[in-house]
Amino acid sequence: MATQSDYIKKLEQVSKMTADEAKKALLDEVQKDLNADIAKKIRQAQERVILEAGEKSREILADALKHGVTSFVAEYTVSSLIVPNEEVKGRIIGGEGRNIRAFEKEAGVEIIIDDTNEIRISSFDAIRREVAKRALAILIKDSRIQPSRIEEVIKQTRADLNDVLLEEGKKISEECGVYNLPIELLRLIGKFKFRTSYGQNLGHHTIEETKIGVAIAQEIGANVEIVRLGCLLHDIGKVVTDEEGNHIDVGVATAKKFGIVKEAVNIIAEHHEDKPFSSIESYICWISDAASGSRPGARYEPHEGYIKRMDKIEEIVKGFEGVDQAYAFQAGRDVRVFVNPNEVDDDKLTILAHDIARKLEKEAEYAGQIKVTAVREVRAVDTTKAK
Repeated sequence: MATQSDYIKKLEQVSKMTADEAKKALLDEVQKDLNADIAKKIRQAQERVILEAGEKSREILADALKHGVTSFVAEYTVSSLIVPNEEVKGRIIGGEGRNIRAFEKEAGVEIIIDDTNEIRISSFDAIRREVAKRALAILIKDSRIQPSRIEEVIKQTRADLNDVLLEEGKKISEECGVYNLPIELLRLIGKFKFRTSYGQNLGHHTIEETKIGVAIAQEIGANVEIVRLGCLLHDIGKVVTDEEGNHIDVGVATAKKFGIVKEAVNIIAEHHEDKPFSSIESYICWISDAASGSRPGARYEPHEGYIKRMDKIEEIVKGFEGVDQAYAFQAGRDVRVFVNPNEVDDDKLTILAHDIARKLEKEAEYAGQIKVTAVREVRAVDTTKAK
């Protein structure tokens, strides 16, 4: 009777393999099947991870945008102020319009008064509008509205602009959740309120971008405080006017000057991909900046061209000898020119207006016509003896 060992020997003869070789061959075949099955499962798992990661990232970004988008009324060229009653409105206008003319001249804005209880202050320059709005509010409370008082209040309000910038800088920083910054840095941040980029207010953009960045950082476990600080300061170079260079280089230099931590400085340096991202926080700021700037309705590019056009008109007019002040209104169709009466007499005034109009025709961009109004004002001032 054949034993098990006899069968093994016969199988080895038929297969021309030893038992160990047959075992190894069988295991190899099984391993191949297992490897194929494992590879298939890994591919399926990777595809599922990629799909779920894409859905999760979209969910995080959408939620961050929902938390970040700020609601505000866009102020491009007009600010408004409520007047208590018709009597105050009459004092603002003054006899034969002398008060309103004095206000417009000193503030460099246009005052629009209609039948409502609202006065609109028009100027393409946001700082001029803010100074005019604050000065007009002071005059309404004071009730002494006359040309000399108007000039005094506007000059004082303009002189107090540093306090205005500090106040606005604190508001923006606190809205972003950043505190205890140096006063001079807060004043720079305050300038965001009066600066636009492609029509998007820089203050609104900064707050919006910071909220988006913080929401993303919290969701994925990044350093929230670094994201806050980096997002708040990423465009600081845009409001530094006494330094040469692009806003990224100027921003980096400014941040270092105020002792801002290295990680936040890197965010400023990298937020336009001029340098490789050095951290996840830097990458988050780039995403947040792009999300805020590119969302529907965020930017209005023609406004940037409008500002440049108005600046160019004023620059041309101020280049004439004897011109003290020049202001462009009505989208550049109305230019008010105030001259130094000691340098320009009545005869020269007419010639000056003509020359300005001709130069604007050649060098300025405008639609329709430009009305040039040249004003020469002579004043005599004396003082009584003290009693």
